[in-house]
Amino acid sequence: MKASRCHADEQLGRLIHEWLQSGCRVEIDGLGTFLPSLENTFEFIPLLKARIFIAYVEENVDQALRLYTSLEAAGYLPWMDRKRLLPGQNWPRCIERAIQTSDFFIPCFSKRAARKRGTFQAELRYALDCAKFMPLDAIYMIPVRLDQCSVPARIAREIQYVDLFPDWASGLDRIINTIETQLLKRHGDR
Repeated sequence: MKASRCHADEQLGRLIHEWLQSGCRVEIDGLGTFLPSLENTFEFIPLLKARIFIAYVEENVDQALRLYTSLEAAGYLPWMDRKRLLPGQNWPRCIERAIQTSDFFIPCFSKRAARKRGTFQAELRYALDCAKFMPLDAIYMIPVRLDQCSVPARIAREIQYVDLFPDWASGLDRIINTIETQLLKRHGDR
């Protein structure tokens, strides 16, 4: 298994090298972009935008898309299945990887989300597991309420949530301020 993975890595490396030599830029999702330079060398520009996973239930897709658009307009890289999954991709694996590699996880709670079984609940549990590996003072999960609903006790006990109702703009400002504060803190720790 290890030998075949090593062979696949070598093939990928050769392919990227060929693309760069032909003048193409190569973007690696979540990491950055390789660019060819004039001196027949390559430059890597790391991705510095925050990656934000948005979890929601189908009944709240319009509000989740609004949040996605707002975060994208603010200069972040939001991740939402409807926007990022490609036909034929193994979606459970892609979702787990997106949660693992995200800088922030935003679960969208509503009266419907609290009662519904399914993917949203699985994503929430997986994000809670991923949060265990974060520094204790780091903010990873930013729960939002889309309506007058309860936040699960396990989360409400430890994590402050943001209301996106009745004033969407005010709630969005709180989310963006939190992200910016955390990014400054994380970059200052380097």
